[in-house]
Amino acid sequence: MKKRLFLKFIAVYVLLAVVELLVITSLGRQLVFDTLVKNRAEGLYAEAGKAATLRVYGYLSGETSEDNAYTSLVLASTVTGGTIRVIGTDGTVLLNTADVLRKEDRPVIESFNYAAFGPKYYEISTFFGQYDEEVLSVMYPVTGSFQTRGYIAISLPLAEIEEETGGIMRSFIIVGAVNFGLSFVILLVLAISVYAPLRKVILGAQAFASGDLAHKIDVEKNDEMGYLADTLNVMAAELKKNEEYQKKFISNVSHDFRSPLTSIKGFTEAMTDGTIPPELHGKYLGIIAQETERLEKLTNSVLTLENMDAGKGTLNKSVFDINSLLKKTAAVFEGSCRKKKISISLVLTGHTLNVNADREKIEQVIYNLLDNAVKFSNKSSEIKLETTIRHGKCEISVKDEGCGIPAAELSRIWDRFYKSDSSRGKDRKGSGLGLSIVKEIISAHDQTISVVSTENVGTEFVFTLDLA
Repeated sequence: MKKRLFLKFIAVYVLLAVVELLVITSLGRQLVFDTLVKNRAEGLYAEAGKAATLRVYGYLSGETSEDNAYTSLVLASTVTGGTIRVIGTDGTVLLNTADVLRKEDRPVIESFNYAAFGPKYYEISTFFGQYDEEVLSVMYPVTGSFQTRGYIAISLPLAEIEEETGGIMRSFIIVGAVNFGLSFVILLVLAISVYAPLRKVILGAQAFASGDLAHKIDVEKNDEMGYLADTLNVMAAELKKNEEYQKKFISNVSHDFRSPLTSIKGFTEAMTDGTIPPELHGKYLGIIAQETERLEKLTNSVLTLENMDAGKGTLNKSVFDINSLLKKTAAVFEGSCRKKKISISLVLTGHTLNVNADREKIEQVIYNLLDNAVKFSNKSSEIKLETTIRHGKCEISVKDEGCGIPAAELSRIWDRFYKSDSSRGKDRKGSGLGLSIVKEIISAHDQTISVVSTENVGTEFVFTLDLA
């Protein structure tokens, strides 16, 4: 790609140079020449008209002597740079500034015909065979008393116009050379400012594609190329973070699956080989059932998060009474609360409070929050469930009087498989996925959830739902 792109730059550069050269040497030269011819012809024609009025008419009408007319035309020829002729209607050359003519030696232009001169007031020709090479000629009729008395013609060698054209073209060539040099400088600037950073971006993308996510694209520019490099660096960092998360996820899942599987395998083998006597099988079968249930919960949690990540967790919203759902979910924990002498108080707004949400998923949110509250509450404490209406939203609060969460760990409680040090204990087993599921469900509803916790005082989770 590098060579192709660079060759494209060179090809465009050479193409521009060739086009510029062709324009200057061919089309440009012709345009300049034609313009000079037209401008010079206009000047000659104007001078011919002036001479016809002031000098030649008097001569042809007999009012001015031939010598005076000749002298005036010679002066005019020095101004125009061309040869001036006075021609009679029959084609006789009466006066010629390039030659002193005697009356008996006056030449006659046999093919002279004013009407055949051409559709324009000027033409490039040999002027009726008077020259061996083409000249620029203009011809102006001398009229008076409603009749044509003769013609005045001015002929100018094309060499003079060619020389002037060459001078202008040399100026154009100099300008073209400067333009060519500037375009080369622009090419170098493009190579430095665009091509070099692009090359770094390409190498970086190749490094990322080969798995080297630690590679950094070093493009320190405050433009689109720098923005592209920064974006790719951020992408690589996110991919690396995701890769590390996947490794951690697999490690945590493997660890959480290994523990109950080891217990199930060990107790099953012990019962099979007789290490555990038959009279104790019931006890250990109960433990195996508990471990199996633990595996099932872990599997369901992982599948729930996977579905939500893949966008499969489509919400099935409906209108329902959140107060009723809180009462129903609280009743599920009656047995667990009785063991720890925990009381659940309900502070609900209104007899019913309808919200618009996915009932099944919100029930899972309340269950997970209550499960944590019961798990981390101290004995003989209280868990408070409360609903309020604030800022046009329904707020649901789950507050316990447990061990609390250290301030340094509050921002990490939503991470998958994260378990606070204070949560570890034989009666506080968990997968570390409960709060992650809660966060995902609330986010899917475009709602907010917050937590306030103080160590050895308690924790309160508050989330919002849309009112029906």
